[in-house]
Amino acid sequence: MESNLFLSNNVLIYLFGTTILYVLQTIAIVYSISIIKNWDFDSTTTYQYKLEKRLYLIILIIFFTLSINIILLPFFAYTLDSLSLLVPGAMCAAGIISANDYGEPLLILKLIIMFFAAVWLIINNEDLKTIDYKYTKKKILFFVIIFMFATIDMVLNIVYFLNISTESPVLCCSKIYGVSGISSPLPFGLDIGKSLILFYLIYILTVVVSLQKQNILMFISNIFFIYLSYFAVVYFFGTYIYELPTHNCPFCMLQKDYYFVGYVLWGSLFLGVFFGMGSFLLKLITNKELNFTYKYNILFNTIFVLICSLYVILYYIKNGVLL
Repeated sequence: MESNLFLSNNVLIYLFGTTILYVLQTIAIVYSISIIKNWDFDSTTTYQYKLEKRLYLIILIIFFTLSINIILLPFFAYTLDSLSLLVPGAMCAAGIISANDYGEPLLILKLIIMFFAAVWLIINNEDLKTIDYKYTKKKILFFVIIFMFATIDMVLNIVYFLNISTESPVLCCSKIYGVSGISSPLPFGLDIGKSLILFYLIYILTVVVSLQKQNILMFISNIFFIYLSYFAVVYFFGTYIYELPTHNCPFCMLQKDYYFVGYVLWGSLFLGVFFGMGSFLLKLITNKELNFTYKYNILFNTIFVLICSLYVILYYIKNGVLL
């Protein structure tokens, strides 16, 4: 088996970047211990003054590493896609992500980390607006949780790439996501028509609860929305992006052949769901109503739905039929 660490320059760049970020986060964690134990903004001692100076450095490190981590996720997807040229059987990132048992857990973990990182960045922004830095301890403790996930992510990164063979063939996306005809791949045993109706109804629900600023309902409805959206894209809307009814894949649309539309599509979905689900978590932590989360939830979910729908409409206008 060939070592994955030397499969491509993209892998080396990705692993080097994540390692540097993890080292910086480790430094931030070490210095954060004293903040967690001794932070008291009302204190006028020399030690509190030292803690405040230390806090600025810690915040800068955390802000930098979490921001870069969010940017690295699209690069991670791009890296996987580039490896499809080196691994037999792979046509896109789908085959690479399923090349071993670590790929899918790693991808899910990265999405969770990106979600938490975005939440932390918003909390930090709100904290800096306050005179007494009232969320300081909360955001540091929240970063400790993120760091624990980052530690698992660091280990999984290495194990995952080391266990991809350039000699053993992997399944292509048509085998992984193809419809067998024996059982429906859609959730709740629905057919395409009913799942699309439910998809649009849940979207409308997310808009309504956002307008009413119902945090808990936003959280729940957006969970259902991202779940249904995945299946709707893979088994319906994606076929119009590929203009091929038998092509079911969430990764091929990230390629140049399809103008990298997958990054915009999945990115808008993640942002919409983030603001929908994150609104509840942010209010829980800050005890504050962040009105922009409601607006951005509607905005990005709508962008996602419009992109999906537009491909179907344009295909029908062009060809006069549906797939």
